[in-house]
Amino acid sequence: MPQHNVLTSRIRDLGGWLSRAWPVESMERTGFPGRWLGGAAMLLGPLALLTGVLSRARYHFFFPDQLRGYVETPGLMTAASSCFIAGYVLLWPAVALIVRRVSTVSPGWALWGGMLVYLGIAARAFHAGVDHLAFQLAAIHGADSATATLTRAYPAFHVFHVATAALFFGWIVLAIGAWRARVIGPVSAVALALTSALPIGVLKGTTPSSVVAAVGLCVALLPLGVRTLRDGPRPRPATVARWFGLLAVVLVVGYLLGEAG
Repeated sequence: MPQHNVLTSRIRDLGGWLSRAWPVESMERTGFPGRWLGGAAMLLGPLALLTGVLSRARYHFFFPDQLRGYVETPGLMTAASSCFIAGYVLLWPAVALIVRRVSTVSPGWALWGGMLVYLGIAARAFHAGVDHLAFQLAAIHGADSATATLTRAYPAFHVFHVATAALFFGWIVLAIGAWRARVIGPVSAVALALTSALPIGVLKGTTPSSVVAAVGLCVALLPLGVRTLRDGPRPRPATVARWFGLLAVVLVVGYLLGEAG
């Protein structure tokens, strides 16, 4: 028992030190993921996605041209694809916060909008993995060989075929719910719904509708993100610096572990 009490006390002391060094704002009012993570995601996610969409706009959207683009400019296409999927995945905290706010007024719209959007995010992540492998095939065997392989493999079944409807309707349902709950206004709701115009599937590049969708997402979420971050006390500069330092360490360690694996 004495050893157990000492261990408990040390864990409590460590927890107290961590909470002072990297304080977390109470989520009682906003719910998970909180004001800072949710608000930051509303800013970073749309901007990263728009960057990815614009970066690969020089190549035709269909997959043979995307593969040729990777062979010609691998750095550009890698950056574009990385920004696109990183931006899309970064949207999950933003969506979580929007769903939380919508649920207080329209729980049905919140449930279906959140569920469909999250299924769409999972599908986009799957597509990005296939894109990455296809790009490596093009780099190793050439664009023509990779195109021939992808042409034969393109119709193959995968479980995320069921997410096609979610990719199209998810943002529309969430936008209607957010408008009904007065989380966003009618213009922002229309802009958010335009996100459904992003091309669906593997190795899809940029089209005019892609640009409209990405700009619409920025129009809808950037002002909401700014309002969310301003809706409460600001942390001290030292606290912000420690959080950025911790995030940098986590990202570096994550990258090194990923490379080792």
